[in-house]
Amino acid sequence: MTSVPTPTPASAPPPVPIPSRTQYVLESIKHRILSGELSPGQPLIETELARAYGVSKTPVREALKTLAGTGLVEMSQYKGATVRTVDAAMAREVYDVRLLLEPEALRRTVLRGAPLDAAREALVRADAAEDAAERSLANREFHRALYVDCGNPLLGRLLDGVRDQAALVSAVAWANDPSWAREATEHERILRLALAGDQDGAARALHEHIESFVRRAFPGEGELQ
Repeated sequence: MTSVPTPTPASAPPPVPIPSRTQYVLESIKHRILSGELSPGQPLIETELARAYGVSKTPVREALKTLAGTGLVEMSQYKGATVRTVDAAMAREVYDVRLLLEPEALRRTVLRGAPLDAAREALVRADAAEDAAERSLANREFHRALYVDCGNPLLGRLLDGVRDQAALVSAVAWANDPSWAREATEHERILRLALAGDQDGAARALHEHIESFVRRAFPGEGELQ
């Protein structure tokens, strides 16, 4: 069984006060998953993580439960916690939800005239990102900025529910085919249409962007709707 590597200075924040330990562990493990330092299927052993982070097993256990809830970690009674594996079926399940909901949410955001400053800022962060985790998180924030002000809180929460899984899919896909330059160009087009008030054009561009990404990254499984 592969041991969990000790966090490096670049991947782990400095020590933090006791009340923040669970969040500290959670954010560090998330970053290590999205950067590929912790690979899909890798065991996440509580005792090793607790020792690596200098905390008890309690904040580690709570962090893993939270990450399991967002889809980055799988919990098994027999195998314990592991980094979630990504395959075509999982990727297409996540992206099918996005295709059904995200373009409509963006259309409503534009129709309401909601500000999109956060989306513009996320593009700048993605362009300046130094690793896959930073780029994936900036990508996630860009997409959230497109729907968060759609006027339907339930629609926003449904999309929030697949954010981390979509980020994991992106990180795994980029490890095999670093296509973020193409996606950055597509992001710029989507934002340009949205800022111009073209709600239908922006929604179509977003649909094409989401569908083409999963088709390129996980081909041969049929068309998404």
